[in-house]
Amino acid sequence: MLHNTLASTLSERFATHAARIVELAGPVSNEQFWQKPFSFGNSFGHLVLHLTGNLNYYIGAQIANTGYVRDRPREFTDANPPSKEETLQRFDAAINVVLTTLRVQSEGDWSKPYSATGTDAPNRLAIFLVCESHLQLHIGQMIYLRYQMGLAS
Repeated sequence: MLHNTLASTLSERFATHAARIVELAGPVSNEQFWQKPFSFGNSFGHLVLHLTGNLNYYIGAQIANTGYVRDRPREFTDANPPSKEETLQRFDAAINVVLTTLRVQSEGDWSKPYSATGTDAPNRLAIFLVCESHLQLHIGQMIYLRYQMGLAS
């Protein structure tokens, strides 16, 4: 059944991306986690905050009705961010919201209209795909940041 295939495939993709981010963060010290190697870019940690906010807003607040309120600018500018460990725990919690939400989608839920600030995704399936590809994009940036730190990926 297509419904089960969608839910299981997307769940596997989100879980795989989450594991990769945790793996990439592993050897990065707390100081490196928040270090911006380029004036125009982001730190590893701010990318994790951004992905956490993205998932909590687009899937958590808009589909799972968690009540999450996003402060997107702060995801990139928080001058007093949480520790690396706490940031990764928040990210893990956001991933769990996504996985739980995927599990409870019914066959008809995939095509339900979707609307949120910052996206033109027309339905739930589309926003899940957008969020999955967004994770993948930032994983590439995290790999590059590790190379800039002198850490192999």
